[in-house]
Amino acid sequence: MPDTTLFRETTLFASLDDGALSTIVEASTDRELLRGDVIFREDDEPDELFIVKSGRIAIANKSFDRRESMVALMEPGDLFGEMGLFDGHGRSAEARALETSVVIAVSYEPVRQLYEDDPTLLWRVIEMLAGRLRNMDAALADSVFLDVTGRTAKRLLDLAGESDEFSLPITQEELAGMVGASRERVNKAIAQFIRLGWIEQIDRTYRITNREQLTIRSR
Repeated sequence: MPDTTLFRETTLFASLDDGALSTIVEASTDRELLRGDVIFREDDEPDELFIVKSGRIAIANKSFDRRESMVALMEPGDLFGEMGLFDGHGRSAEARALETSVVIAVSYEPVRQLYEDDPTLLWRVIEMLAGRLRNMDAALADSVFLDVTGRTAKRLLDLAGESDEFSLPITQEELAGMVGASRERVNKAIAQFIRLGWIEQIDRTYRITNREQLTIRSR
């Protein structure tokens, strides 16, 4: 049975009492994934939500000609796949492992029963969905107000977090999908940052050498 710690750290389950949380945890299972394993595809019928235990999961949409746009990168502690619990529609995107990963799969049924027994718990759902909407608003604003170079700078800063040295956890094609541009244009932006002395690159390892200028360019 999965540990309760990750459940407590998610907005969806943080406020549950011990008894209610135990019900959810007992209905959950760990699922091991290799890079490229697909958890679900767009339009699949949903019956589970997931919490990332380790590794990274890409949430992506594909166009009719198979071009991909990565709409979210899920890391340990992140929850995804919950939308079908509330609207009953098919999956809105594909979820796949970007590296060896473990996710906790949670069946919808016990979660749905909790909300039917205590509708006040739905305030947590509203809080979570409001957070998702804010992130979508920010992403939409980036697509309107930032050019490819600015969006690339922002994504690199997001991937680096607080560390100046980091390894790119995704391929350049996947990074381009996150930025919403071609791989050639994203590579050109990265080459520009290197030429300006804002970052250094050795294979897939990067070191930010001028965080201030990179941050300014991401706004």
